[in-house]
Amino acid sequence: MAVILDSTAKVVAVAATGPYGRNQIKFMQAAGTDIVGVVALGRGGESLLELPIFDNVQAAVEATDANTAIIYAPALGVRSAIVECADAGLRLAVAAAEFVPLHDALYAAAYAHERKMHLVGPNTVGMATPGQAMLGAVTPSFTRPGRLGIIARSGTLTLAIARLLSESGFGQSTLVHVGGDVIAGTNPDEWLKLFDKDDDTSAVIFLGEIGGSKEYALAKSVNSANKPVASLIVGRHAPAEKRMGHAGALVGSGRETASAKQDALREAGAIVCGSPAALVEFAKAYA
Repeated sequence: MAVILDSTAKVVAVAATGPYGRNQIKFMQAAGTDIVGVVALGRGGESLLELPIFDNVQAAVEATDANTAIIYAPALGVRSAIVECADAGLRLAVAAAEFVPLHDALYAAAYAHERKMHLVGPNTVGMATPGQAMLGAVTPSFTRPGRLGIIARSGTLTLAIARLLSESGFGQSTLVHVGGDVIAGTNPDEWLKLFDKDDDTSAVIFLGEIGGSKEYALAKSVNSANKPVASLIVGRHAPAEKRMGHAGALVGSGRETASAKQDALREAGAIVCGSPAALVEFAKAYA
């Protein structure tokens, strides 16, 4: 996914001046990410961890040529932060916060899409291109460079499967957790189209779950994909109408069950895996 996140990413950390943001900046830098500045309204001209602070994203872009953002604004500030990043012409933004109001997320996702900015999240552990850059909280030791693309709806599953594949000798081109909320800035089917065009990716793994309709949109893209796609849908034993972990994981109808989604993906041509171990077998065949 060199066109989205690679070593050329120049990253501004938005609203990252608190203890958590400071630690995340250090964590991302240790993974090789080039953090070029911090955005904090009213603190322009100061510095944080030897990085310049700017009052807004546009000022940061003009001073540093930043093209990417990691957003640590609280839930009620995410919409305005995403809009600011899109207006500044960034190519990619990752919004970490959970509990972003639904209508804020809808507006921000549409705004970013109109301005051709890829948006990861809200409510995401982030994304990584191993050996080049990481945005968010993807543990670098869980990943390794390779040719498998990973698209996931679950943050925990993103990390667990990346670690399992890496320990089995199968690296990743890029892995992305689209976000755990009902609204994702960039949906799995859109990511699949990007991976399908990427010369550094030979196969794609999708990690889905109960709730919502993202898997059905993905299935339509699987039909036209040129690369093999494997899927693992978790929550096969989840009770109906009970939220399982986060906002997006809730069975509201038969169509939102794991088994129904497995059937749709299988019919579209995806290789449906019943366990993480089956994903390793897929990797052996196609990585």
